[in-house]
Amino acid sequence: MKRFPFLHTTKSRLQATAAVVLLCGGLIAAHASVDAAHIHLKLADANEGPARLTMAPAAKTAMPTVVKISASKMVKSPAGMGQFGQGDESDLFRQFFGGGGRQGRTPQAPEAHREGGLGSGVIISSDGYILTNNHVVDGATDVRVTLPDRREFKAKVIGTDPKTDIAVIKIDATDLPAITIGNSSKLQVGDEVLAIGNPYGVGQTVTMGIVSATGRANMGIEDYEDFIQTDASINPGNSGGALVNDRGELVGINTAILAAGSGGNQGIGFAVPVNLAREVMDQIVTHGQVTRAYIGVTVQEVSPAIAKAIGLDGPKGALVADVSPNSPAQKAGLQSGDVILSVNGTPIQESNQLRMDISMMGTNQALKLQVFRNGKVQDLNAETAALPNQKVERASNETGGSASGIDGVSVENLNPEVAQQVGVAPNTTGVVITGVDPSSAAASSGLKEGDVIQEVNHKKVTNADDFASAMQKSKGDSLLLINRAGNKIYLAV
Repeated sequence: MKRFPFLHTTKSRLQATAAVVLLCGGLIAAHASVDAAHIHLKLADANEGPARLTMAPAAKTAMPTVVKISASKMVKSPAGMGQFGQGDESDLFRQFFGGGGRQGRTPQAPEAHREGGLGSGVIISSDGYILTNNHVVDGATDVRVTLPDRREFKAKVIGTDPKTDIAVIKIDATDLPAITIGNSSKLQVGDEVLAIGNPYGVGQTVTMGIVSATGRANMGIEDYEDFIQTDASINPGNSGGALVNDRGELVGINTAILAAGSGGNQGIGFAVPVNLAREVMDQIVTHGQVTRAYIGVTVQEVSPAIAKAIGLDGPKGALVADVSPNSPAQKAGLQSGDVILSVNGTPIQESNQLRMDISMMGTNQALKLQVFRNGKVQDLNAETAALPNQKVERASNETGGSASGIDGVSVENLNPEVAQQVGVAPNTTGVVITGVDPSSAAASSGLKEGDVIQEVNHKKVTNADDFASAMQKSKGDSLLLINRAGNKIYLAV
């Protein structure tokens, strides 16, 4: 994810052909527990009202509730660099936010200076609670809010949730205009929306577009993703701003854009749905942090090839790639290779849906899981638990020879030294892929050099001979359990 350098962000992830860009600089603040009982949200009226030929009424309703956020922190410049550094990063920062700086100086030791970034926020209660993105205030030592009427306030960060990129801040003010909270679950592709924020620090700006997609996930932006995609023009500085419907109701918090190297708007923007943001906000305000539920499974999508390989009638559900030891899932009897088809009667269409639905449930909640296993559907009972703060380490047995069972793929026995090189536990069992022909079907299936093959059609592989034998017995497509740098996934080859 690539963030704009002139906004002084640090985290970056690259997509295959484009960069996902969070829209403002980042800064983390300590959580503070605040009583949420007195926050009175304005909820959407069930009456949708008459159709409009202009979006002006919606803009007029929402604009007074969208604020500018300036966040800054003290950092040390590396020796030999000026206040804003050198090269394109400093040029961009000066271009949009003014010059100054000390480019000509070359200090002999690191020198402290203040770095800042601009973003947006949405007033959600008349007594000063504001919803924004975590990366807008991440690490901030000073956060200031400027209202549309130009009044400026120092803000306190109530709490943040990096996993959804949501933060709540508060200013000491009363009788503020508060936005009406809409229902993002009712959004449909094609609905008209407005994006309101402070792009590039030029001042409050409104852009219009439609909902391009809902439920976007696996973007590599945040840990928990359920984005609204829109073609409303979104640019740096829009982070934390409002995505509103044609009645001026808040339906999303603008968060990121997909930019093909330019760093600007390409007509693909992403917003956190307000239903998710509101759930996170309620926990932050009430408890100062977010507690998530889990059952202890690693899941992935069921592709058409995997569905065919396991005898499932089409790509649906969430495929269990791994089950954590001593987790609720293990206690319920879930196994690697199971496909979870429904939870409490709600069909699971894709793996992200399962992860999102369970994460926002309460702990100790009973679950009835419908599972596809070995060609049959069965029911399992589970109970959610609080998501632990640390990852569970897993172990198995060791191994050690050389052979191949897939055209275009070479493998060798796994030993502790090789395991360390490919990023898996020293006592992991399986065979490691040492080469993949780029033109082979195996490469098209997703196999990569360094992958550790641990199972073939649910049968464990301990060495290269086991692997070759299992592949010879396989008829048609084979389902492989792959350990890739410690993460388990299934691939059909």
